[in-house]
Amino acid sequence: MKMNHATRGFHEANTVTAVAAAPNGEIFDLEGYAAVGMAGNRLQVLTPDDTIDMPHGSELMLLPDRHPIVFNFDTLDFEVLTRNPFEPGEPILAVGAFNSPGHVNRLSCAYDDSSASSLLPLFSYGAAGFLDQGFRSAAICVDKEPRQDLRQMPLHRVKNGVDQMRNKYPSNRLIRHIEHCALSYGCPAGKNFFLKRYEAPLPTAQACNARCLGCISLQPDPVLSACQNRIDFTPSPGEIAELALEHITRVKHAVVSFGQGCEGDPLTAFDVIEPAVRQIRDTTDKGSVNMNTNASMPDKIERLCRSGLDAIRVSMNSTQESHYTAYFRPRSYSFQDVLASIDRARTGDAFVAVNYLNCPGFTDTEDEFNALHRLIKTHDINMIQWRNLNYDPKAYLKKMEQVQPLSAPLGMGTIIERLKKDFPDLIHGYFNPPKERYRKAGL
Repeated sequence: MKMNHATRGFHEANTVTAVAAAPNGEIFDLEGYAAVGMAGNRLQVLTPDDTIDMPHGSELMLLPDRHPIVFNFDTLDFEVLTRNPFEPGEPILAVGAFNSPGHVNRLSCAYDDSSASSLLPLFSYGAAGFLDQGFRSAAICVDKEPRQDLRQMPLHRVKNGVDQMRNKYPSNRLIRHIEHCALSYGCPAGKNFFLKRYEAPLPTAQACNARCLGCISLQPDPVLSACQNRIDFTPSPGEIAELALEHITRVKHAVVSFGQGCEGDPLTAFDVIEPAVRQIRDTTDKGSVNMNTNASMPDKIERLCRSGLDAIRVSMNSTQESHYTAYFRPRSYSFQDVLASIDRARTGDAFVAVNYLNCPGFTDTEDEFNALHRLIKTHDINMIQWRNLNYDPKAYLKKMEQVQPLSAPLGMGTIIERLKKDFPDLIHGYFNPPKERYRKAGL
């Protein structure tokens, strides 16, 4: 195993203790072993400086058929543990952190998958450990806003909001769909609509023109399961506008967004979205109307901006065309269409954020960083939304390596700090900001 030079001189007292899981799901720490994270084929011992207290709302997950890679202080080397050293014969599994919104993984969980027969479920797997009676996560906080803090979403208040909307809009199918998302899937965006706060979802599209490896609403891969069902009807412009205006007229600095996890790409539903945006804007100029999209149709982006769309958030796993194509697998568009859509949105005075799907060991490589740097500079990007890629890290890196050999990782913290220095006006975060925030900043 490749040893990171930064491990030399480490002592147990200044590291984070490794954690593992028994097959029954019990998670425990491994005294005498340090937790390890990975970025590509690089392993790194976790220290308190690399980690933060596990954010509220995060979850620890065992990795099926995968064993933890740890640092053994007796041998002063990395080691794959297949058995519990304190319970001879007991098999153990690797443990990763699925960090709560607003936190990007600094390192992935380090694991050996030589005995794995299938891909990991569609989650992100950050490195984690144990220190001073608490779990630690190798993550960076990029957004402190409590928009999706579950502590602020008590179920009884959500249900009260659902009852109110049932009485007020008994025939609006879209509101019924959001109700199902909030109560059955626990969707934070759906909950926020019924709580009259922050950002409300506007799922619309049944179809998509990409075949993303990690799509969470439609999975042709038989070994992967989608996290939720895709919307099975197309709401009318009136239903969309009704939901949006309900939220905008009652929430200060409200955001409403097309392009949710329970739909395809909203540009494929342009024929109902464009008149809905017009209806919203014919009624009020308040609120931020946003679209989360693959930005595959420049002409339609331009027309939406003319109709009153305030912002787009463009999903990208990579700012290099070949790697983007390998993940998104576009059906009827190209990476150049995405760039053209960004340019037309900026020309139309729309705010443009990149929904950047991160995986340490790829995202923080020198080649990818340089490509991102060029994109921000050349296409006048306003914001990077740092999001963890929900896909098996090793499988993803293998697919990216097949496209082109990967350069050495610079470190997630390093690239974020370099971008802050080189682009002082660039916003870093996780959530779609209201227009009052970015217009105040002159963006």
